[in-house]
Amino acid sequence: MYSITLIPGDGIGPEVTHSAKRVIEATGLKISWDIVNAGADVYKDRGVLVPDEVFESLEKNRIALKGPITTPVGCGFRSINVLLRKKYDLFSNIRPVKKIPGIETPFKDVDLVIFRENTEDLYSGIERSTSEDSAEAVKVITRKASLRIAKKAFEYAEKNNRKKVTAVHKANIMKLTDGLFLDCAREISKTYPDIEYEEVIIDNMCMQLVMNPSRFQVIVTTNLYGDILSDLCAGLVGGLGIVPGANIGEDMAIFEAVHGSAPDIAGKNIANPTALILSGAMMLNYIGETEKADAIADAVSKTISEGKYITMDLGGSSSTSDMTDAIIEKILESKQINTVLV
Repeated sequence: MYSITLIPGDGIGPEVTHSAKRVIEATGLKISWDIVNAGADVYKDRGVLVPDEVFESLEKNRIALKGPITTPVGCGFRSINVLLRKKYDLFSNIRPVKKIPGIETPFKDVDLVIFRENTEDLYSGIERSTSEDSAEAVKVITRKASLRIAKKAFEYAEKNNRKKVTAVHKANIMKLTDGLFLDCAREISKTYPDIEYEEVIIDNMCMQLVMNPSRFQVIVTTNLYGDILSDLCAGLVGGLGIVPGANIGEDMAIFEAVHGSAPDIAGKNIANPTALILSGAMMLNYIGETEKADAIADAVSKTISEGKYITMDLGGSSSTSDMTDAIIEKILESKQINTVLV
């Protein structure tokens, strides 16, 4: 039995984490869920954003599934996501973006993975006011962080038979910071001679992605660019509601959807659970349960392609719970088929 931390979050977080939990359990995997919470709702009740039991649970289990948490814009506390990534050195943010049959977009063959450095860049949070009319932020790029995210991208490409890695940068302007990142990507690329390596400037990358996204396979980049490109790429395949994500360090991993907490639809049972369910599948792959992870991904794809039980953002009218039920039914059907075949 696996012991896994579950952080429901706020907004639609509790709804989609409940869906993901049900789907994972439908595979037959035995999990002891350690349920703790953090965020705005916890702060209202207890006066603390991240209670000690969250840190204790993460440090005990070393793996978590986390729902979205609201981050105030322009004021209030900094992102809890950023806090956890930095505290536990979860340096590799991995976001697969793949077209699912049944979701209509102008693109047919999108299948790429973004590797975003997760601990530094402008997200280091080093800011100051220099006067009433100006403020400064420090962009931090280090050799250590750049080398290890590049290595993760190339390792993934080699393991998953991807033929090309694209490094995204703005070194033509930020010659020291992005220049250092590029130097590190080039250094790692030399140790993988069978994988094609290319470099694309961030503004050109945005244009290329909306013109011909199928030419890209693995993208590696810095924190801010990776954040922006993740949302752009989600738009290529139908939106944030279907893109999963992982934050992985040397000995800890937190899996979460790319989308936010969507407080405007919270509690209405209409949120799309796909992204967090697929994040759960990524989690199962991480712990070596690849067969069950594949069963989840296949059930999600079949449910969406059939179009009968899908949420409003995907063009349907089903509730969160109805779509979850349909995905679970597909998993149970596949288990019966496998039993007959055996």
